[in-house]
Amino acid sequence: MAAVKTLTVLETAGCDGYRLIDSGRGRKLERFGAVIVDRPEPQALWQPRLDAAVWSNADAVFAADDDEEAGRWRRDRPVPETWPIEVEGITLLGRLSGFRHLGLFPEQLPHWQWMTARIETARHLLGGERPRVLNLFAYTGAASLLAARAGAEVVHVDASKKAVAWARENQAQSRLADAPVRWILDDARKFVAREVRRGRTYHVVLVDPPKFGRGPGGEVWDFFEHTPALLADCANLLDPRGSALILTSYAIRASALAIGQLAAEALGERQGVLDVGELAIREEKGDRLVPTSHFTRWSSWPETP
Repeated sequence: MAAVKTLTVLETAGCDGYRLIDSGRGRKLERFGAVIVDRPEPQALWQPRLDAAVWSNADAVFAADDDEEAGRWRRDRPVPETWPIEVEGITLLGRLSGFRHLGLFPEQLPHWQWMTARIETARHLLGGERPRVLNLFAYTGAASLLAARAGAEVVHVDASKKAVAWARENQAQSRLADAPVRWILDDARKFVAREVRRGRTYHVVLVDPPKFGRGPGGEVWDFFEHTPALLADCANLLDPRGSALILTSYAIRASALAIGQLAAEALGERQGVLDVGELAIREEKGDRLVPTSHFTRWSSWPETP
């Protein structure tokens, strides 16, 4: 089992379709495409860099309920029901959802870039075989579409019918209608267990679970209870010729070190490079980073083709 000795901060300054304008006092001011939003961010313990007049330019402000996720948006200016957000060559549709999310987790950009680099390596080393990517808890499909655009065959799994429909809209917006993506509405644990029994393997596996959730049949997901067994099954899906795994964890009371050690246990004696740490977003003008989540990623692919 690989030993976790250091923690890494992976940061992004965003992309054409996203920027973190400012943060502080438990809030963050962001631009998603043409829409500026003001959302809760409990980890922004410092004072905002910009004055209140800049924050007042937000098109929409989210007021959270007690659980910090659910709540409602206040529209201070007209905001379309959907609008385009350009990300790494694909187009995602932004929406003001009831859970303060807008259809994009921009802190994942370093993972998506890392994933596409490994897909390129796999395409080179596998000859004519198309690399296979499994995206679990796949939400609105940014990683799935970027993987397909990079030349992979993708299986996209999510328990939300609404999220899968949104992802398919993003596929159309990105002009990837012919891309080889299977859209699967299913419980991630059940799907992975079936794939193990079928003897399927993948060259990249992404696991981005919530703290708590429910499958389409009412199946209960609890991060602490169910992640260890799911990761063990995911490890059995990794192609022995070369593979990569990304695990991200949000809003849980655990250290990145704990998540890394769990992944190392699941990977067992497989040889590869294990990286553990935090994802963070850098403010548009300044040096401050807003931490967002823990991650573990592992790869047995060489760094360059």
